[in-house]
Amino acid sequence: MKVSFRGAIRVIVTLVLVLAAFGAGRELWAHYMDDPWTRDAKVRADVVGVAPDVAGFVSDVLVQDNQAVKKGDVLFRIDRARFAIALEQAEAVVDGRKATLDQAKRDRERYEQLKDVVSEQKTEQMRMSEAEAAASYRQALADRELAKLNLERTEVKAPVNGTISNLSLRPGDYVTAGTAKVALVDTDSLRIEGYFEETKLARIRVGAPVSIRLMGQAAPLRGHVESIATGIEDRERTVGNGLLANINPTFSWVRLAQRVPVRIVLDEAPDGVQLVAGLTATVSVLEK
Repeated sequence: MKVSFRGAIRVIVTLVLVLAAFGAGRELWAHYMDDPWTRDAKVRADVVGVAPDVAGFVSDVLVQDNQAVKKGDVLFRIDRARFAIALEQAEAVVDGRKATLDQAKRDRERYEQLKDVVSEQKTEQMRMSEAEAAASYRQALADRELAKLNLERTEVKAPVNGTISNLSLRPGDYVTAGTAKVALVDTDSLRIEGYFEETKLARIRVGAPVSIRLMGQAAPLRGHVESIATGIEDRERTVGNGLLANINPTFSWVRLAQRVPVRIVLDEAPDGVQLVAGLTATVSVLEK
């Protein structure tokens, strides 16, 4: 009787363990295969390449590497002497063109008063001369405004709020117009981008709350799904020489789920959390 009772206990314990293992396995399978979470996420931010609008030698660098700046702060200055001279020249041209226009206007008025003495053709010539002088004067005004703008652009300012990164610019360097010389990380654009398997997209909705944990930092962050990418690169298809589709003829039987970027906006970040573009994060999309 005792043997039968012990055997029944063993069978019950075994069944309980099997059921517990089955339940745990099922939960783990659902967690890893179905739940919308991923360890493949990154902190991202827009990087602005600050480029001067005019060329010249750098006279002053007013920022340091990894320094936080605000929109409108002066980052560096280009030598102003050449541009100041150009503005003086433009001012002189404006004065000369203005004097020419005034003289042409007086000549035209004089000939119109003497229309009984001079020919109509001569009067028309004076009117044409005044119009040409007026056009030249407007051109001089535009050149002066351009010279003023160039002088103002010798001070290169931050276009966004952010942090200077990898600064190597030094006084005396020669910079050319349109060539980026300072990398500015736009801190207002800091966000999380999670790369979710395509099998999990059905459980992700725009606006859903998200829990975020940065690698090496214990404090959790909160955010929400802002958008889901509508396309990713098809690595199995290219364009051939004849502009027709070139499909990879080799088909792998082991198909890995594609990963789709999901953009996540940060709602709050606890004090002490250091957000650096490129950090790795684990994100979980929560049920509303």
